[in-house]
Amino acid sequence: PPGRGASRRPAPAGRRPSIGLRPMTLSPAGNWVRSGISWWSLSYQRSGGHGPTEVALRLLGELVAMGGPGVLGGSYYARREEPLPLEKIGSRRLWDLLGELGELGAPLGWVGRASRSGSGSPVRLEAPVEVVLDVTGAESGLTMAANYESDGSPVPAGSTSLLIGAVPHGIAWWDEGAADSKVPAALHLAPLVRSPGPAELALVEGGRVHVPPQEVRRFLGALPRLGRRVSLASSDGAVDLSHLPAVALVLSVRHQPNHGVELSWRRGLPDGWRGELWPPEPASDPGVEDAARAALSIVGKLAVLGQVDPAGGGPRLAPDGWLAGMDAVVFVSDLLPRLRELENLEVEEEGSPLDYRAATEAPVVRLGGRPGSQGDWFDLAVEITVAGEEVAFGQLFVALAEGQTHLILPSGTYFPLDRPELAELARLIAEARELAEPGAAPGTIRLSRFDANLFEELAALGVLDAQAGAWQDSVKALLEAGRSAAVAVPKSLAATLRPYQAEGFSWLCYLYDHGLGGILADDMGLGKTLQALALVCRAIEEGVDRPFLVVAPTSVVGNWCSEAARFAPHLAVVPLAETAARRGTGVAEEAHWADIVVTSYALLRLDHQEYEAVEWAGVFLDEAQFVKNSASHGYARARAVSAPCKVALTGTPMENNLMELWSLLSITAPGLFPDPTRFAEHYQRPIERARDGERLARLRRRIRPLVKRRTKELVAADLPAKQEQVLSLDLHPRHRKLYDTRLQRERQRVLGLLDDFDRNRFTILRSLTILRQLSLHAGLVEERSDAVPCAKLQALVEQLDDVVAGGHRALVFSQFTGFLAKVRDRLDEHGIEYCYLDGKTRRRERVLEQWRGGDAPVFLISLKAGGFGLNLTEADYCFLLDPWWNPATEAQAIDRTHRIGQTRPVIVYRLIARNTIEEKVVALAQRKAELFRGVMDEGDIFSGAITAEDIRGLLG
Repeated sequence: PPGRGASRRPAPAGRRPSIGLRPMTLSPAGNWVRSGISWWSLSYQRSGGHGPTEVALRLLGELVAMGGPGVLGGSYYARREEPLPLEKIGSRRLWDLLGELGELGAPLGWVGRASRSGSGSPVRLEAPVEVVLDVTGAESGLTMAANYESDGSPVPAGSTSLLIGAVPHGIAWWDEGAADSKVPAALHLAPLVRSPGPAELALVEGGRVHVPPQEVRRFLGALPRLGRRVSLASSDGAVDLSHLPAVALVLSVRHQPNHGVELSWRRGLPDGWRGELWPPEPASDPGVEDAARAALSIVGKLAVLGQVDPAGGGPRLAPDGWLAGMDAVVFVSDLLPRLRELENLEVEEEGSPLDYRAATEAPVVRLGGRPGSQGDWFDLAVEITVAGEEVAFGQLFVALAEGQTHLILPSGTYFPLDRPELAELARLIAEARELAEPGAAPGTIRLSRFDANLFEELAALGVLDAQAGAWQDSVKALLEAGRSAAVAVPKSLAATLRPYQAEGFSWLCYLYDHGLGGILADDMGLGKTLQALALVCRAIEEGVDRPFLVVAPTSVVGNWCSEAARFAPHLAVVPLAETAARRGTGVAEEAHWADIVVTSYALLRLDHQEYEAVEWAGVFLDEAQFVKNSASHGYARARAVSAPCKVALTGTPMENNLMELWSLLSITAPGLFPDPTRFAEHYQRPIERARDGERLARLRRRIRPLVKRRTKELVAADLPAKQEQVLSLDLHPRHRKLYDTRLQRERQRVLGLLDDFDRNRFTILRSLTILRQLSLHAGLVEERSDAVPCAKLQALVEQLDDVVAGGHRALVFSQFTGFLAKVRDRLDEHGIEYCYLDGKTRRRERVLEQWRGGDAPVFLISLKAGGFGLNLTEADYCFLLDPWWNPATEAQAIDRTHRIGQTRPVIVYRLIARNTIEEKVVALAQRKAELFRGVMDEGDIFSGAITAEDIRGLLG
């Protein structure tokens, strides 16, 4: 501050007083001097001699640090020794440092700018200072004045004082010295008890303030708020400060739409002042603390909790909160009335709360809607009411999906959602929406009549209106198809049906009578053709005037004609073996006089327009796995043929994955799963990849009315036993060396292609085929290695020698006609007679007649040509020379002999080359068999599609 000399030169206008701090040291002469020490030098100053002690150095360094960055100008090389501004030190630690420095014996002194003397006046550390607001009476109203006081004595205010800190925490003031004195006036420093705010400081600097009478009440209401930062006094007793309004806890409640409540907790006074709930400085409002603890005990663990007391006092009320749903209901209905009764708590509300009440009645589900124009679908409307109030199903569905415990209606009525019937309803609706095709009326769900099982589950949960009830009656036919009463076997059928065949025939009749379709998926050899012929005979006896269409593989067309001639000779059966162009007659012309038209998948594809133009009484798709690929032309043509009843006949409705089953169902029951993408997302991937047992059970329920499957083990107990045995063979050493060398080469090639499996599928499968051929015979891959001994040929001939010697006959299957050719050569060498059939055999029926009527003990058959449509019960031995990763194909081959009509036990040998890819193929085939049994026979489930991981396993 300016000393006496400086006071003669007034400070420029607007310039505020300042106190600068700088260190000084004691000279040998006993004077305090500035030379030899500076703020800059403190960092390397050492104690000793007359210099400061190490403790003093640390305290001075901390003092500089509190000044903040940049308080000292310049840099190390260009220093400006400026004093440290006292008023810029914002920490209350200043007072501790000054006290500690004084205790070390380092005197604090001060000098004015005008004094050049090394001596100065002492600095006095005074008791803490308070801002005191004195309210006194006046002739009219009240008068308010604020002053600084220390130990009850006034402190000079105005130009002779200086506040320390941006948020004031201390004050400095000095006495005016005598006019002729060269010694500066005394300097006083003191901390403030509480930091005053801008309003309080303005009062101190502005002098007295008059409060008119009309504002006295409002002013008195604001006094407690002022009392939080300053001390209150009434020197003349005009105001009784002991009866001022107390600060209270204020709860603001704002009722929002959609059952929301916004909360805020504040401190407040009657005049409307609202402050922070927990101020930085210690609160002096015991009433607020008590009210907060009581409120906290009421609200418990609701969302208003959430803050931890910084002082370690446990949880506190969060200043702001938001409640929704049942939290809001509980708060408004139960907690808010209890909070209103607390002392020192004021509740302010905006908006009107609902009158919440719990519904005592159970929800009522009503199903309505209207049938489609063609009668094939129904737009199902789901209506839910609680206590007579309608519930929007979309809202209920979302609440269930989000796991909410209750649903609150717009009126305030609420009910629990933990009812099993509501969860089941949501699941069924979700399934119906995921799988249904678009086009439903707004607010409804479209169901196909093939969704009988799903409709029945929905109907079990609710009340049906008249139209929905009528629709239920119409779809019950499908549900009752599997348990319908037996239908009399037509007299014109020249066969006696076994019990399971009579049941299958009745099931087919039910589908036919109700214009439905399905899949007859009995095991191979159980008489699916006979059951279909029985249905045709019944329809003809009842006067149907349209023909049936049978589509089968080319090699099976003749078998259908012979079976019809055997069991239904009265039927007019017309086989079509050529295109309409080659015959010179159209399909409609041929069908005019026919009861049954039998054609091939190839001709259906070529002449599809001809077949689509005929109105068929029904369509049978024999060996329907031929149209399992929904991307093929054959699938598209089979689906386009029009008939009220389409039945797929196949023992293997799925061979690799569930999408093959979807393909057949989309032909025979097109409304059941209309969208393949949704079917894949909802069933295929969860079942095949995630092994989702719940989805599998759900799929079985959905398809059960439309799929009839019986296994030989269950229904044909009179079939002779079937014994299967694996013959593991070691490759000849030369053969082993060739195989291992080629295996390493193909493994490196394939493993490098697996990252893009779909794009490189052909190359990968080609490499696998090479390894499979090499497992059979070295000459199949490298002609120069044809002379390498073959263990399989040697073992096969040895086995066949025993079979022939025992008077038995055998079927020998291989996928590779090249290997069958080598078997032929070896049989010729040993003088064993045989018949031969592969895909290139033209006179197939002649070969079959030769086998059935001849003496050849061995029948060599390619797996693809002989896997279906053959009845070869003359053989009782079956040899599979190489495994295939499609187990259904192998099963079909075996069932050429193990079928109805077989009277002897059947022995099956699988020849497997040890430590080759064939062993891995067997393991993969077992996985695929598990998938088929899981879906069709309710066994375990495993993935069925060949993946990149499968390929790695084959080459591992």
